[in-house]
Amino acid sequence: MPIVAKELSAAEVRRIEEPGTYAVGGCAGLLLKVSSSGGRSWILRTRVGNRRRDFGLGGFPTTSLGDARIKARELREKLAQGIDPIAERQAVRSAHIAAQVKQLTFREAAERYHVTKEKEFDNAKHRKDWIGSLKRYAFVHFGDVPVRDIELPHILKALEPIWEKKTETATRVRQRVEGTLAWATVRGYRQGDNPARWKGNLDAVLAKPSKLGKGKKHFPALPWQRVPEFMKDLRTREGMGAKALEFAILTAARSGEIRFANWKEIDLSAKVWTIPANRMKGKKPHRVPLSPTAIFLLESLPRMENQALIFPGVRGGVMSDRSILSTIGRMNATKNKNGDGHYIDTTDGRPVVPHGFRSSFKDWARNSSSFPDEVSELALAHVNSDATRAAYARDELLPQRTELMLTWADFCAGSTGASAVGTQNPERIL
Repeated sequence: MPIVAKELSAAEVRRIEEPGTYAVGGCAGLLLKVSSSGGRSWILRTRVGNRRRDFGLGGFPTTSLGDARIKARELREKLAQGIDPIAERQAVRSAHIAAQVKQLTFREAAERYHVTKEKEFDNAKHRKDWIGSLKRYAFVHFGDVPVRDIELPHILKALEPIWEKKTETATRVRQRVEGTLAWATVRGYRQGDNPARWKGNLDAVLAKPSKLGKGKKHFPALPWQRVPEFMKDLRTREGMGAKALEFAILTAARSGEIRFANWKEIDLSAKVWTIPANRMKGKKPHRVPLSPTAIFLLESLPRMENQALIFPGVRGGVMSDRSILSTIGRMNATKNKNGDGHYIDTTDGRPVVPHGFRSSFKDWARNSSSFPDEVSELALAHVNSDATRAAYARDELLPQRTELMLTWADFCAGSTGASAVGTQNPERIL
């Protein structure tokens, strides 16, 4: 029969100071542990199955002798019922943590999802625009709402005020909210349907963006028939921005591809510019055949020591979009001063922008050349159709595109048989 410990009084317990472990009675296995540093705490020592285990009951005197005995008896009762107090305590703690986690707000979810999405963005502007649109149009309405509680009324409150006025922006906000909620669902922060989903959901209560007539606008493009007139004017302009714009028109390239162009990408002997995949929208390397006019332009540019960029900015870094756009602005200002109008997109009266010349090139190719459509599609690095994908699988139609770009350069120079830069006519070489 086990020895029953003497039941100590509270006064006797307070007098215990020597380091050690002392049975205090009142409940089998209840001990006062005194550490070498003088700290005192309560322990219930008992057997659980075949193992001896110690359960902490709190410190003394914060937990009094009477309270320690009550805790010890309750703990023994649970053990007798087959309940593991430690496992129970951990379960309660886990449930509490889970409850706190599920309180994640939409703002917090979007910011965490944005960190994941950042790896997909090409530049800092796209990263900033992604989270910026949510700050402006979503956070103000439900940023502080727990992500698990977001429902259709929250989404509509954000989208309806801008759906018809700023359709393109609203569409992007919807997509980003949908992505955030999908991320939250996969992460376990919410359950159920995604209220920002378009098909079979928002399409029942919002007008289709393409039918509003206020969705994404095409870049203003100069009618292709006026390109020679524009190029003649452009070639009278000074500055690296004007040279970059001319090269962009001759190659039908995007602004970013031009502004970051590096001399190492140019093979003058082969007359080819190879744009690396990381600068291409389609994430594939793109070879651009260079016409004699384009080669002549490159050879006329200053080559500065320790400068790899073909079209550097004023301070030596990457040229800004604004520098190229400003060239057109100055040209428009001059034309307006002379009373002969602006360079505008005649479809809606907006001043043309550099990117619009890709549309001018495409319209010219369709209306004024006999080249197959897939040749001009490849020149623009459009790889969405089966025809262009098949072409890429072969040889990128480089010989045909070489002839296309030379013919385009001839057209830009105002002739069908010779290209020109300024007052000089470089030899037409295939």
